[in-house]
Amino acid sequence: MGLFDRFRRRDREAAAALYAAVVAKAREPHWYLEGQVPDTLDGRFDMVAAVLAMVMLRIEAEPAGDMDAAALATDLTERFVDDMDAQVRQIGFGDIVVGKHVGRMMGMLGGRLGAYRAAMETGDLSEPLIRNIWRGEAPAPAASTHVSDALQRFHAALRSVPLSALREGQLA
Repeated sequence: MGLFDRFRRRDREAAAALYAAVVAKAREPHWYLEGQVPDTLDGRFDMVAAVLAMVMLRIEAEPAGDMDAAALATDLTERFVDDMDAQVRQIGFGDIVVGKHVGRMMGMLGGRLGAYRAAMETGDLSEPLIRNIWRGEAPAPAASTHVSDALQRFHAALRSVPLSALREGQLA
């Protein structure tokens, strides 16, 4: 890698297919019907964050030092930031507060990624899901079980998806 390669501009479309697939997965009706995820701006954000976290956990599973995995994680995060920036602007926030809101959303994503990572190790996502998706108010047990089981199945299915296919937007 040359000295200036580190400073090259990233391809803004690099993870477009993967991010579009994440958003499409998060918008599947079963989350909102069987899973009782609130069909609101916050609820949709929460599902995008949950699905994105499962994809990021899959990318993290690549061997340490894998530059393709690191680049994909960076590209995917940048797509998330770009999308959240556009969403906040569309809602009507001005330039002065957009950065603050997007920064808060990044913090929320990071916190959820850590909570879901820890919960995946125990096999029980109920606590972080209740806290993050239903904002502390548990839905009917069948709803939380539906979301927890569906996210765990999704995460398990992602293990068999090669990184190159993931980059192209193939989630399972």
